[in-house]
Amino acid sequence: MELISSKENPLFKTIRLLQATGSKGQKTRIACGQALLEGIHLVQTWVGDPALEVLITSELGLQNPEISEAIYAHLESCPQTRVLQLDVNLWDNLSELVNAPHVAGLLALPQSCLNPPAVTATLDGDVLILDRIQDAGNVGTLLRTAAAAGFTQVLAISGCAHLWSSKVLRASMGAHRLLNLYEGWSNQQVLSAVTAPLLATTADGSVDLYELRQELLHPVAWVMGSEGQGVSADLMAQAKGVSIPIDPRVESLNVSTAAAACLFETVRMRRSK
Repeated sequence: MELISSKENPLFKTIRLLQATGSKGQKTRIACGQALLEGIHLVQTWVGDPALEVLITSELGLQNPEISEAIYAHLESCPQTRVLQLDVNLWDNLSELVNAPHVAGLLALPQSCLNPPAVTATLDGDVLILDRIQDAGNVGTLLRTAAAAGFTQVLAISGCAHLWSSKVLRASMGAHRLLNLYEGWSNQQVLSAVTAPLLATTADGSVDLYELRQELLHPVAWVMGSEGQGVSADLMAQAKGVSIPIDPRVESLNVSTAAAACLFETVRMRRSK
């Protein structure tokens, strides 16, 4: 194990930068090609996957049977993995989680998130499109919902919270491993690459969600708009507007709740055909 005892250690500083919010953290993650996994659940999700390149723990962490089991299980499958042992006093400077077990990991980002959009000529099949959704908790929940509904392709337009930020990773509860993720795309790149018809959620949609029949039996691209502005005009002009019927006394649904309704209605229709 590699011991780190100083907060001035260059690698420790890089790990801290991977946690940064906003563009600073995103630039660091893209430059390093890595994201930080915090907590035992996320580490366990990637045990046995070579993409989990570095494991981070402490002397206290190694005394936890669940942590030591995960570390040694991963090393058995991926013996080239680096293991960093932090001084116990450094852990509070690393983790944002209160009283969390002393374990984290550095995960290699997939090429789909590092390559420019032009590399992907087309995206066939079902797609979930996130249009400038800025709340990390919402984005993580959307990824978890997509994975649960079997929508394995998720495309984030520029302006979304970074898909590999610490907060999004925690909110998604490991769903990232089940998904093909693309981000940083423009509206035009989306329209050029996605082959399925676009269905955009909007309060004044021309069709009710529960009136959709044949459309949902074939590949579709559900578009979920930003919390404040909804779906952008460029995408809405090329999409069919779909409204979710709700009690008129309620103004709107949270975007992750709206996505759950739409994705699982798609699942329901395909099972009932």
